[in-house]
Amino acid sequence: MTSEGTSNDLSLAKWAPETPTVQEIIKSMQNFDMTDYTIFAAMLVVCGTVGIYFGFIKKSSGEDEYLVGGRNMSTFPISLSLLASFISGISLLGTPTEIYVHGTSYLFLCCTIIFVTLVTSAVYLPVFHELKLTSTYEYLEKRFDKRIRLLGSVLFSIGIITWLPIVIYVPALAFNQVTGVNVHIVTPFVCIVCIFYTCVGGLKAVVWTDFFQTFLMFGSMLLIIIKGTADVGGLSLVIRRNLESGRLEFPAMDWSPLTRHTIWALTIGGFIHWIQISAINQNMIQRYLSLPTLQSARRALWCFMIGVTMLILMCGYSGMLIYAWYHECDPLTTKLARAKDQLLPLLVMNVLGNFPGLPGLFVAGVFSAALSSLSTGLNSMAAVVLEDFVKPFMKTPFTPRGADIFMKLTVVILGIICVALVFIVEQAGTHVLQLSISLGSITNGPSFGIFNMGMLLPWINGKACGALIGGIAGLSFMGWLILFAEAAIINGKIKFDTKPVTTEGCTYSFPQVENLLLSVPPDTILNNVGEEPWALFRLSYLWYTMTGALVTITVGLIVTLITSEDIEKLDPMVVAPFVRKYLKTSKKNITQEELQQIKVAKSKEMIASCTINEDDKLLSQGIQGHDIINK
Repeated sequence: MTSEGTSNDLSLAKWAPETPTVQEIIKSMQNFDMTDYTIFAAMLVVCGTVGIYFGFIKKSSGEDEYLVGGRNMSTFPISLSLLASFISGISLLGTPTEIYVHGTSYLFLCCTIIFVTLVTSAVYLPVFHELKLTSTYEYLEKRFDKRIRLLGSVLFSIGIITWLPIVIYVPALAFNQVTGVNVHIVTPFVCIVCIFYTCVGGLKAVVWTDFFQTFLMFGSMLLIIIKGTADVGGLSLVIRRNLESGRLEFPAMDWSPLTRHTIWALTIGGFIHWIQISAINQNMIQRYLSLPTLQSARRALWCFMIGVTMLILMCGYSGMLIYAWYHECDPLTTKLARAKDQLLPLLVMNVLGNFPGLPGLFVAGVFSAALSSLSTGLNSMAAVVLEDFVKPFMKTPFTPRGADIFMKLTVVILGIICVALVFIVEQAGTHVLQLSISLGSITNGPSFGIFNMGMLLPWINGKACGALIGGIAGLSFMGWLILFAEAAIINGKIKFDTKPVTTEGCTYSFPQVENLLLSVPPDTILNNVGEEPWALFRLSYLWYTMTGALVTITVGLIVTLITSEDIEKLDPMVVAPFVRKYLKTSKKNITQEELQQIKVAKSKEMIASCTINEDDKLLSQGIQGHDIINK
């Protein structure tokens, strides 16, 4: 049956009496039964049990154990934890929506993954691993000074506090779609479980719950892909329908930075966005440093990148599958899906709704992705708050018990704040994938710029404020740019090209309100809402991280040209390995004889952190050892 009428007609179409309404369809699909609730509850129980085990049975012996797992974790669970932390519910639900609304261009981000892995492994990872840090921002103090360390920590904290509420909100949308339970009822309940196991169990609890949750994520996505493809008519039909609608496409070869997705934005801008996450983000570095050697950290990084590629491609195919199912009746126009990021849960109820337990498995998978990201963020924030905001200003150090209590209290307070901020996220006018990347770039760009000044540009100074002024300038500029751009999106002044949809094949009645986001050319809408925003506010969100980094580095270089810094005093261990050979430092290379003397002089300290045969680790302490020899 077709739905006809003008776009402004708010009345219901004249349907036959037996035709169901969209509200009746929604209610009939919300058949989340006791089996589903049991599976969902079992996931929460397992997570809580892991927290109890590491918090009360196998207790952490100190803050190093709590924050970095004693630096002796295994590679495979850490690689899965990296994956679970990176792939939140934002990716699981946001990526299919992106493909359904805008097409497959976004998936070309995956082309940059191998380069991201190579650069992270060769440039950034060796520096962090050799310095044996707990907080990534300890590096900034070693390279610059305490002010830069504090700025870096503030940038990270702002980024986490704006990101975690989105992470929490997304799975609540899925739960609302399949059960009808209000978002603000399920959110606090689930977050209490996450806060509990993160608080009491530390990093080891987070890693092992991530390990369990990763399998749930993959299992739930595979289930919906296999069953959904079979029911709709096969892979060839999915591909054909997406080709016919223009969704299966190559990115535009457009040089304009204002075009949302071009091949250049996806490869160059996407590369910078991803490498910032994988190479300097506290959430990721904290896991790399929980491994005993640099080689094991590199192996975990490669496993993580392979897993990320697989899961993003699976999410992208899910978006194509959604269109194949609803190609004749757009659920966003009919309000069968009340929010754009409820499209995948809607498909789940169509495909799996008649199989008890399977919708529960899917919801458990989506919540697993969210809980892993939330627990990672809370644990990382506890590390940053303790190491960067508290310890540097304390005259009397914490006792082990005092530090433990403080970290757990920090996790609880931050968790409560993030739950409260869900109310603000709910008002955003764009879907969560773009929103999370955009808001994160306010701090990600400046932070990436500061770390690159430290590792790649040894002449950028710290004492003369080059990095400090550059970081503040980058934060101010990106905050202004992104907040104004998001406001324009929310107010309808910025719209994006979208793929065509129809309601010609709908078999239920719905209010005849045209879906402006999907059906009307952006130029038409802009003419209706007023003057087009300034071109800078229409910059593609994929360029944000790169823009923030460039502003930060440019200002830092200008300040450095005005002042000067003697790089003879620079410790070679704080710059990337390939930069060290260009430093004209007064410190000579460490000989094998001196290395043996370092072993003797530093044996007690070395035994606590590594074996006596790990010469590569001893070399990382070469400068300090050389001073001991001279004395």
